[in-house]
Amino acid sequence: MYLHKNLAQGRWFELSLCEQLGNVGSEVGRAANWEKRGDVIQRDKALERAVDLLDLTISDDRWRGGRLKELCRAREVLKDTFWGDRTYGSTPEQEEKYYFHYALAARKDI
Repeated sequence: MYLHKNLAQGRWFELSLCEQLGNVGSEVGRAANWEKRGDVIQRDKALERAVDLLDLTISDDRWRGGRLKELCRAREVLKDTFWGDRTYGSTPEQEEKYYFHYALAARKDI
């Protein structure tokens, strides 16, 4: 069950990969900001939304193959960065930067 029920019903699957990941990045940015403020409750809410959007992206049949593998790894790294022991060595700032580039690319396509 997705948090973003309206998006799961179809609208999400009309967006480009850059648009999808740019939206994930918005939530990651919120999570990083809440992390800096020390508010883990708000951080976790933003992360739950980010993971939900990433799960929607992973379920998009257009991204099968190599992209799917990268999306699944991105999800794993994101969760490890905020909720894990940072096995991958990524920081919230690095995660935010990773997704920011997709948002920029999506804006250029508009």
